[in-house]
Amino acid sequence: MPAWWLSTIGLSATAAAAETGADRDTLWPWSVAGIALHTLVLLLLALRVRPRVAVEALGLTVLAGLLNTSLASQNHNQVLTRGAVIFATAVVVGTALRGRRVARTRLVRQEELTAEERSRRTLLEERNRIARELHDVVAHHMSVISIQAQVAPHLVDAPTAELTENLAGIRESAVEALTELRRVLGVLRSEDAGAEGVRHAPQPTLDRLDEVVAKVRGAGLTVTTETTGAPRPLSPGVELSAFRIVQEALSNVLRHAPGAAVRVAIGYRPDGLTLRIANTAPREPVPLPPDTGHGLLGMRERTAMLGGELATGRTPDGGWEVTAILPATAPKPPADPVEARP
Repeated sequence: MPAWWLSTIGLSATAAAAETGADRDTLWPWSVAGIALHTLVLLLLALRVRPRVAVEALGLTVLAGLLNTSLASQNHNQVLTRGAVIFATAVVVGTALRGRRVARTRLVRQEELTAEERSRRTLLEERNRIARELHDVVAHHMSVISIQAQVAPHLVDAPTAELTENLAGIRESAVEALTELRRVLGVLRSEDAGAEGVRHAPQPTLDRLDEVVAKVRGAGLTVTTETTGAPRPLSPGVELSAFRIVQEALSNVLRHAPGAAVRVAIGYRPDGLTLRIANTAPREPVPLPPDTGHGLLGMRERTAMLGGELATGRTPDGGWEVTAILPATAPKPPADPVEARP
């Protein structure tokens, strides 16, 4: 804006000062150099300010030229119309370029917001899926608590009234918690069309890993399995998460590395479980689909839920490796300070 003001005032002052000494063939009120300089200024101005401001600047420029023309004492070679057309062209071009740049910036921002929203929605969907699967595990434990509380009085020869009352309260609380848990699950499953068919299906554990490996082999992959340590039952949540991590890793190999050789290693340790799924490079490069990365997101969510560690990345031979370390039992949530108060 300061440059435009300086150019406009300079054009008017120059025309007023040179008017008496200019002959009829001299371009007036603007010279060729003045028109060229002011055109450049208007173009840069239209690139930087709103279209309304650029149009106002164009109008003031033309009004300044008209003022010089009306105050002229003699006739000159008028270039007011031709100069105004050149100035208007510069404003139109600058405004169009600025609008295109603004539209591109908004489009990039909208794409970023869309990508963030898509990632957020994918994360919530994955957490909902994990919550639906863990419902059966929690429901089983609540059912066991309810049954044990009901049976416990019959295991004592002469249970006291206080013991019977406490056990009845435990059973009632377990039943109420189970009812609320099912209600929450109903909300999670309300929009899941495929959930009804698997509502009563048992959640998988590592015992069913051979079924997944057999299906993957049937799809054309070479899969080898290895187990170290003494296999032992783990908590249902750990078993379920370990099964899903291996299953998702093998599914990723099918999608992104067809024809690769896969090695699945399961290690039982005293304090937990180690999973390692590594595949060689694919026979042919496979383009990544636009929704890639959902499987890795689910693995991270399951591992973080259990307080474990997950590492993924490429191997030196061009393949891919997934390593997960899961504790034998999930970490206990922090105690509520209100409930912990004596």
